[in-house]
Amino acid sequence: MLLVIGIDAATWKIIKPNIDRLPNIRGLMDEGIYKTLPSDKRPISASAWCSIFSGKMPEEHKNTDFVVDGELQTREKIRVDFIWDVLDKQGYDVKALNIPFVIPPYNFNCGFKPVGYGLPETPGEWGEELHEITEKSLEILNGKPDLLCVAYSLLDRVQHFHWGEEEFITRWYEKVDKAIGNLIPYGDKLIVLSDHGFCNREEAEVQTLPEKTPRGEIKGDHHRDGILITKNVDFEINRLQDVYFAIKKEIKNG
Repeated sequence: MLLVIGIDAATWKIIKPNIDRLPNIRGLMDEGIYKTLPSDKRPISASAWCSIFSGKMPEEHKNTDFVVDGELQTREKIRVDFIWDVLDKQGYDVKALNIPFVIPPYNFNCGFKPVGYGLPETPGEWGEELHEITEKSLEILNGKPDLLCVAYSLLDRVQHFHWGEEEFITRWYEKVDKAIGNLIPYGDKLIVLSDHGFCNREEAEVQTLPEKTPRGEIKGDHHRDGILITKNVDFEINRLQDVYFAIKKEIKNG
């Protein structure tokens, strides 16, 4: 069984200095392969997750942002097949849960109502997202699918509002680490990745939110360098698009 865990906005800048506080991530790093996974030229989540699961470049899938011409993008407007579409047509049991290339995040072959319409803003909603996605993932995994792709989005929101507060952020990384620790034992093969990293807002290559918001000041924003950890995956992943082809190969190879 192949398990793909997306952790939106996860960055080595937090993980590596605090690795002793993240036992499940540390265990995967010890047993597998880890590296920096660069995002597309513009590290926008909508585009990056689309590249990851379609294998297409942004100019091919054309999903450049969550809102285009004043309207929310939808799955129907994106004219590509995703890995779950391809494998499902071939008879594999495939699930996708909370994949944030559109708002609200996309689900395939499973019903799920995202917390905060997929944009959890408060500590209460961050904790609720962790719990709800983990519980739904466990329900799916107990059905023994061939593939589950699941994504957590809360760290993106945590870091937008609290970048520079390392202890506060690290405590949320610990919570994510604990959550994925419940899922990891189900995967014979594992891919853990982020769509982009994070940095000070002033250093970011894109400003994805205005500096002042109703929820407070934006202190951090997207950096191109995301994370990648694989275990028992032979396909070499160097770009976001490679994840699609790695999944396809590993599923076909059993």
